[in-house]
Amino acid sequence: MVAIRTYLTTVAAAGLLALMPSTALAVTAGVDDGSFEYPAAPANSFSTLRAGQTIGPWTVDSGSVDLIGRGFWQAAERVQSVDLNGTGPARVSQTFPTTAGKTYTVSYALAGNPEGNQGVKTGRVLIDGQNVQDFSFDTTGKTRARMGYVGRQTTFVATGTSTTLSFASTTASGAYGPVIDDVRVGTCCSCSTCSG
Repeated sequence: MVAIRTYLTTVAAAGLLALMPSTALAVTAGVDDGSFEYPAAPANSFSTLRAGQTIGPWTVDSGSVDLIGRGFWQAAERVQSVDLNGTGPARVSQTFPTTAGKTYTVSYALAGNPEGNQGVKTGRVLIDGQNVQDFSFDTTGKTRARMGYVGRQTTFVATGTSTTLSFASTTASGAYGPVIDDVRVGTCCSCSTCSG
């Protein structure tokens, strides 16, 4: 009787797996709070965080950032986002588990602070301190209600059991920097190219 139950359980499990969509596409890896939702910044305002302070699992490594609260401006995902120039250019980082030799895809939503001096805001994505992608965003004509977020993506091959992902502003002129939101990291199971 036990053998029959085991066989039926195995057949049922196999049937459920057959009905599931293919898992060969990108799957989520270990980055946490990619939309910068905690802690909550003041509604219709922002909190300035300086080097050594944290935004949930993210650390402000240098400079200062503005954590933008619900309603201050349009978020790309959920209600908060981060301006990478608080009082000047800054860098935020998060370390997450990886498997050496695997290819990972980082995707994120990019905009820029439309207040103050409109124009091109610049920055870069770093993996373990190495620049893997430069980015820029032109805020000309953008408003807090229409931020104009665009999707960006880059890939990297992990070299160890953990990887540090960083976003850094290279916009040197005080406040009003590039804005990031909806950060995701994925890995491909068996596909030849990662799509995030």
